[in-house]
Amino acid sequence: MRFLLVEDNEGLATAVLDRLRMDGHVVDHAPDVSMAEEFSATADYDLILLDIMLPDGDGRDFLKSHRARKDETPVIVLTARSEVSDRVGVLDLGADDYITKPFDFSELEARCRAVLRRRGGSSSNAHRFGDLVFDALAGTLDVDGVTVALRNRELRLLEIFISTPNQIFSKAKLVDRLFSYDEDVSENAIEVYVGRLRKHLAGSNVEISTVRGLGYRMSKS
Repeated sequence: MRFLLVEDNEGLATAVLDRLRMDGHVVDHAPDVSMAEEFSATADYDLILLDIMLPDGDGRDFLKSHRARKDETPVIVLTARSEVSDRVGVLDLGADDYITKPFDFSELEARCRAVLRRRGGSSSNAHRFGDLVFDALAGTLDVDGVTVALRNRELRLLEIFISTPNQIFSKAKLVDRLFSYDEDVSENAIEVYVGRLRKHLAGSNVEISTVRGLGYRMSKS
């Protein structure tokens, strides 16, 4: 998954970035509203973590403009304000959830998973497609009763495919979803990770096919 973290506290931002990246997520960091606007205009995110008090404005204004553009990317607000009225206010503006600072990182991770499950219409961390059972939290793929442990990039790539089966993803789009701006990678890296996933899927009724000139698609064979 690709996240956008909007947070001006350098220490907190570094800790959150390290934790989420350790989980295999791609995370871009914007320290202010201006950069958050720039990032959100040029990349597609699965989730936004949004601070309220920022150097050049209020995160709530970013949230309002975000929703005014009909952008449905889930937003979790990071707030130091614990008053009920403040929490109700950000939810009414379109936030999907909030977490009060200081917070435990395991709770932040759990809230991220919960918001993404709700947005995907699921109540479980396990995704089922064909004869596959993919558990993003455990990092495992079950193929016909055989469980395979996935590496981070494989896990996140499969997560993209299995959450929207039958959709075609170009190599450029997959690079955008799997790598952050500060990572210098070529589209050939996608071929490597797709090749690894295909080996894991061998023997199942699910395949990742190449759509010539367009990209890759996961579907039932």
